Amino acid sequence: MIHQLQYYLSFSFVQYALIVGVLVALCSGLLGVILVLKRFSYIGDGLSHIAFGAMTIGMTLNMIDDMLITMPITILIAIVLIKDEQKRKITSDTALAMLSVGSLAFGYLLVNITGSSSNIAGDICSALFGATSILTLSQADVYTSIIMSILVILIFVLFYNRIFAVTFDEAFAKATGVNTDRYNLLIAIITAIVIVIAMNLVGALLVSALIIFPATSAMAIFHQFKNVIILSALLSVINATAGILISILFSTPVGATIVLANVITFMICKILSVVIRRG
Repeated sequence: MIHQLQYYLSFSFVQYALIVGVLVALCSGLLGVILVLKRFSYIGDGLSHIAFGAMTIGMTLNMIDDMLITMPITILIAIVLIKDEQKRKITSDTALAMLSVGSLAFGYLLVNITGSSSNIAGDICSALFGATSILTLSQADVYTSIIMSILVILIFVLFYNRIFAVTFDEAFAKATGVNTDRYNLLIAIITAIVIVIAMNLVGALLVSALIIFPATSAMAIFHQFKNVIILSALLSVINATAGILISILFSTPVGATIVLANVITFMICKILSVVIRRG
């Protein structure tokens, strides 16, 4: 098995998959803690469905890189949902639910009506579940993912203290002069970027698991924010790497394998938390 793995790792498409997988997992692990603590977990799921709808527009237009249209639309929707939330009659979670369901229906209908793909079922399955897209990345996809991932990590590091304050006590942070609306907006934009990049890894329907599971697993073990952040990022990277390698060796769906690895890790962490408390 080791020799077989070494053989597969010699191929560029496997190397691309691992590079993008590790970077996306790292960003998801960092971001997931903030979204779970702020009770914004629903945003990841909703934005992924919206990104799917935007992706089908790129497929219909036969764009070489559909991320050029998927990324701006997803970021724009994230901004609209967060901005002036209290002034709207429809809350952000309700609006997001409506948009996510509508986007899924629109995307599937658009692809079927236009007949823009010779393999509609395969392309839809890949977009929704990440069946093969992570193993068909081009150099341009890898460079785009690297740039976007570095941007997300830099924003997280540079504004760590402000994001920490907004995450735990938004009212107090606002009272101390922190522009909470600006940082909530920044979190929404980061989330949109991570969602679009992560869709190549696990697909639109499974992408929220990549954000939620590492964070909740880490929270089961630690309670300090910094420790949770570090463990969440570490678990996310380990699970993504393991999932990609297992899928390559045993020909299993990449996205589902990564999510299953996260589920198993979560169960182990919950068991460990019970043992630690009783000890």
